[in-house]
Amino acid sequence: MPLTRREFLLDSASVTALPGLARRQTRNWVFQHGVASGDPLVDGVIIWTRITPTTGSRQVGFRWQLFLDPQCRQLVQQGTGFTHAQRDFTVKLDISGLQPGCSYYYRFEALGQQSDVGRTRTLPVGQLQHLRLAFTSCSNYAQGYFNVYKELASRTDLDAVLHLGDYIYEYDNLEASLNTGRVHCPAHETVSLQDYRQRHACYKRDADLQAVHRQHVFLLIWDDHEVANNAWRGGAEQHQPQQGSWHARLSAAVQAYLEWMPVREQPSPTQGLYRSFRFADLADVAMLDTRLAGRDQPADNKAERDDPTRTLLGYRQERWLSQQLQQAQQQGVAWKLLGQQVMMAQLGSNSRPFNYDQWDGYPAARSRLFDAIEQDAIENVVVLTGDIHSSWALELHRDPFADNRRPLALELVTPAVSSPGIDHQARARLAASSLQALLPHLEFVDFYYRGYVLLDITPTRLQAEWWVVDTVSSPRYQSDCLRCLQVPAGQAVFQPAVSVSPAHAQAPEPAPGFAPELAFLRRWQPSTQQASTDWVAKN
Repeated sequence: MPLTRREFLLDSASVTALPGLARRQTRNWVFQHGVASGDPLVDGVIIWTRITPTTGSRQVGFRWQLFLDPQCRQLVQQGTGFTHAQRDFTVKLDISGLQPGCSYYYRFEALGQQSDVGRTRTLPVGQLQHLRLAFTSCSNYAQGYFNVYKELASRTDLDAVLHLGDYIYEYDNLEASLNTGRVHCPAHETVSLQDYRQRHACYKRDADLQAVHRQHVFLLIWDDHEVANNAWRGGAEQHQPQQGSWHARLSAAVQAYLEWMPVREQPSPTQGLYRSFRFADLADVAMLDTRLAGRDQPADNKAERDDPTRTLLGYRQERWLSQQLQQAQQQGVAWKLLGQQVMMAQLGSNSRPFNYDQWDGYPAARSRLFDAIEQDAIENVVVLTGDIHSSWALELHRDPFADNRRPLALELVTPAVSSPGIDHQARARLAASSLQALLPHLEFVDFYYRGYVLLDITPTRLQAEWWVVDTVSSPRYQSDCLRCLQVPAGQAVFQPAVSVSPAHAQAPEPAPGFAPELAFLRRWQPSTQQASTDWVAKN
C-alpha cells in the first residue's frame, strides 16, 4: 500500500540525512550541528559544538583551538577534553583570558575530523562610539525556511545577535509540515529529555541557523516554546496530566536547552536565566526571563489580574533589574536595553486588555518597573520584545489614554524568523489600520512580514530598522527595510530616520563559509502591513 503524504513526512522525520547531500549533512560527518558562541564577557566567551559519536560510544575526546584570524594561523589558545552521553555529546567551553572588544575565530577537532570555523567577539570596555546589534525571535522550523537567519549571517557589521525566545517549538506541527516539507523531529510533541534533545538537534542541522551562529556571537533567552506553550513557573497551558509531571518536563527541557545552547550555566536555571551584558559606556543589555524565573499563573479574570502581589519576573528578578538600571544610570551608560519576551505596552486599555499572557496580565509588576524607572530618573530605556510574530514600535506610559507626559520608555518588537503572523496581506493591512486608530501610543505595526530589527547605536541616538523577507515558504526570497526610526538620546520619542545605516567601515573579517553577496542589500520594496485585535488576543 502506498504511503500517504502525511505518513511519508512522519517517516522522514527520523532520517538524519538523505543521499546526495553535502558531506556535512551525512551520517559520517562528526560536526552535523555546526558551531556556536555566546554570553560574551570582556575577557571571555562560551564556544559550543556537538560531536556525533560512532555507534555505541559513551565518551568522545576532542580538541579546540582559538585564533586571531579566520585563516587559523595566529593561535591564541587551545585545549582538549571529553564529552559523553550524559550531556548528549555536546561541548560547551567557557574560554577566559581574552582581550576586550576583540574578534576571535575558533574550531574543534574530533574523531579525525575538523569543524567549521566560527567567529566570536568579546565585550568592549571604556568609551564606545558605535554599536550595532540585531534581535529576533520565534523560529519555528516546520513553519518555513530560516531565510531571516541567512540574512543575519550575511551581515559582517553586527557586534552581537539577540534571540529573545522560542528558538525551538515543542509542537508536532504536522499540518504546517504538509505545506513546507520541513518536518519536526521527533514528529510528536516534545515531552521527555530525549524528545527535547532531538528537537534541538533537528534545528541545529539547518544550514542557515548554522551559518548565523558561525558568524555571530549570540545573547539568548528562552520563552515558552522551549518548554510548552504559555508556560509559567508552575505549569503551562499546553501541558496535560497525561503527559506526566510538569516539573519532570520542565527539568528535561531546561537540561536540553543548557546542553544545546551557548549560554553560561546558572546555579539554578529553573529559577531564571536572566543576566546582563555591558557594551562599554554605550549600552547595558539586560536579558530578562519572563517565563520561568517567577511568573505567576495567568489570571482567569480581571479581579485576579489586578492583584497587587502578582509578578511576571519574580520579586528576586525585579530587585535585580531595578539595581541593574540604577547602576547603569549612575555609571553613565548611555542606553539601557531590556531584552525580553512578551509585549510590555498596553494592548488595549489598562481596564480592558486583550491578552493576559503579556505584561497586560500583570499590571502591578509593570507599575513597579515603571516606578523604578521614574524614581531613579533612568534615561534612554528601550525594551526589546519578541513573542508576537509581528513588528511594532510603541511608547510606554502608565496610561497611554490619559497620560500626556513624555513616555517613560520605548518598546521595539521584532517580527518572527518563521512563525506566522497574518499571512493574508489584505487582512493584515485592514486589521492594523484599526489598531493605529485605537492605540494612541502605537507608532507603527506590521503583521505580515518575518524578519529582524537592527539597532545602530551611538551616544546621541538609537536607530531601529525593521529588515524583512518577502517569504519563508521558499529558500528563494528578497529582503528590504520595512521601517526605519530614530530615538534621540534623552527624549524617548520616535523620529523618522533619514536613511538606513551605512555599511560598517571597520567590520571584522567573517568566518570562512561566508557568502560574498550582501544579502541584506538586495532591494525589494515591501508595502507596510497592519494588524488585528482579534489576532492579537489569540496570540
